[in-house]
Amino acid sequence: MFARYDLRGLELPNRMVMAPMTRCRTDQPGDIPNDLMATYYAQRASTGLIVTEATQVSKQGRGYSFTPGIYTDEQVAGWQKVTRAVHDAGGRIFLQLWHVGRMSHASFHDDGMPIAPSALSPDAQVWVVDPETGQGGMVDCTPPRAMTIDDINDVIEQFRIGAANAVKAGFDGVEIHGANGYLIDQFLRTTSNQRDDAYGGTAENRIRFLTEVCEAVVGEIGADRVGIRLAPFITQRNMNDPTIIDTILLAAKEIDRIGLAYIHLSEADWDDAPQIPEQFRKDLRAAYSGSIIVAGKYTKERGEAILATGYADLVAYGRPFIANPDLVARFKGDLPLDELDGATLFGGDARGYTDYVSAEAA
Repeated sequence: MFARYDLRGLELPNRMVMAPMTRCRTDQPGDIPNDLMATYYAQRASTGLIVTEATQVSKQGRGYSFTPGIYTDEQVAGWQKVTRAVHDAGGRIFLQLWHVGRMSHASFHDDGMPIAPSALSPDAQVWVVDPETGQGGMVDCTPPRAMTIDDINDVIEQFRIGAANAVKAGFDGVEIHGANGYLIDQFLRTTSNQRDDAYGGTAENRIRFLTEVCEAVVGEIGADRVGIRLAPFITQRNMNDPTIIDTILLAAKEIDRIGLAYIHLSEADWDDAPQIPEQFRKDLRAAYSGSIIVAGKYTKERGEAILATGYADLVAYGRPFIANPDLVARFKGDLPLDELDGATLFGGDARGYTDYVSAEAA
């Protein structure tokens, strides 16, 4: 866990990763990263690698209130504050590029219509702030319209520009969000993709959008600076596709061909989630030769165990990093962990965000 790791020339001081977590603290209007976010990420810079909260590549890609973007000059300037603070604290940071697809609400779209591979509802909710009251809450997603070929090409271009802007903002690299029921994941699954063109039907067609996004991003900033997040075992949001494992493994071969630096597995993390089959981990290693990050309720002990098997190279932690900015030191010293305040996860100010203290300070 505390051994150094070479991620395609980016030297990591340990094998712990801060997982991407939506926190909704941007400045409004404009979804602009700010000084508070810079403090938050810099506090956690002792980890091997930080992957930021999901960041939309366009106005159309939004699905939650107050999440950051990477498509305007103001957003790039805001992120520069974050990367400068993290680098000054000795850290390394990737930006997660995101388009939510059908996981959205009419209020985010001029025409009131989210887009998706097919016009199928996710039967899910997103966090939306009421402009009159300023209070946020979960609301049902708006049914989407099916994307045209022009829409598909536009979004691929949005990812490319997002990657270029991330480099301008000072990030060490980007992670493409292909997991958790968002747009790229929607293309992968038969439950959300019922197209009859080159982007639907066969598994080869359903992975086409993913590969074209990866190729566009790699063409812009280089493969060594690009990773991707996948979620083979997610079932909620109408994503329970019985063919998805074979599809993910086929995608992994294409990701290997394109040369991405890592695959980040978002494993099922709810209480009664299925165990990840060992055969899948073996098959993924056979399909993909790069680095593998795993995330999903890992403890220090479980993290050490999977590193020892060789099925993963790095272990990502989400919720523990919220309440424990010095999680690396706490793991090293076998110190107790503080509990997060769930009421402060989304939106708000410094409370439950930057006011958690280190074990040394406590």
